[in-house]
Amino acid sequence: MKSLHKKALSAAAVALLSGVAMQSAYAADEPAAPEVSPITANVTVVNDYRYRGLSQSNFKPAIQGGFDYAHESGFYIGNWNSSISWISDAYGQNGSVGGNPSAGKTVSAPIEMDFYAGFKKELIGEGFASDIGFLQYYYPTSGLPNGATNPNTSEVYVAQNFTFGPLTGFAKVSYALTQIFGTANSSGSYYPDLTLNYDTGVWGLSLNGHIGYQYIAGNLNNGSLSYAGAQIANGTSNSTLYSYTDWKLGVTKDFGGGLSGAISYVGTNAATYGGGYAYSNPQGKNLGKSTGLISLTKAF
Repeated sequence: MKSLHKKALSAAAVALLSGVAMQSAYAADEPAAPEVSPITANVTVVNDYRYRGLSQSNFKPAIQGGFDYAHESGFYIGNWNSSISWISDAYGQNGSVGGNPSAGKTVSAPIEMDFYAGFKKELIGEGFASDIGFLQYYYPTSGLPNGATNPNTSEVYVAQNFTFGPLTGFAKVSYALTQIFGTANSSGSYYPDLTLNYDTGVWGLSLNGHIGYQYIAGNLNNGSLSYAGAQIANGTSNSTLYSYTDWKLGVTKDFGGGLSGAISYVGTNAATYGGGYAYSNPQGKNLGKSTGLISLTKAF
């Protein structure tokens, strides 16, 4: 979702600071190092959009893209977008929110739009960037029935990036300021996660690993729910119904020129209750089931 921005130090500037006239003269004859643009963009195609382990596109392909602006001070701002179907799927055949079908209403929410801003700086040392920011998930939605929880979500996050030779990664915690992704009474939910990448140094291949835990705060207090015929009592904790762990193992290939590909295997332990999945599509398939992913990304 976010891009890693790197800044290059001008070789000519280093030569001038050395105070050696001869080196300065030679440096003047060297071609100037290309400036690194503060604006980057990316576009991705993927066979299934998985976010925090759950399919957002009902196991179908998605197209994604965004842009980022990073200032040398460490401030950044950006936008990222993806095609989705999970909101409208919830109101499809046998779909419901809170156990209440949409009663014939057509719910449309074809896209996820993320807007974020923050500050990222190497405060500890080189290769150890600290990051703090705000993220707004916005879903242009029409046709939601009365009483449905709006899926728009606001989160703040803190992250610590690290580098140990060929091993890089980050530890991060995201905290929901609002109700999270359409789940009622869930403000205060949080998601800690850890991501690791290992550059093999062979053929542009990197190994990737990720694990996260989505905790859903609050309690069910707007009436009972029914999963696969089993009644879930009013007052049941949202965590019992919806909290889960997700994971990913994969490999990425850098083809050069900003083009990269990725293959991974992802899964969750998304809870089951009363014989039915807490996270399921209208056909009853678990949206967090283990599966393989393949994607192709072009960065500009």
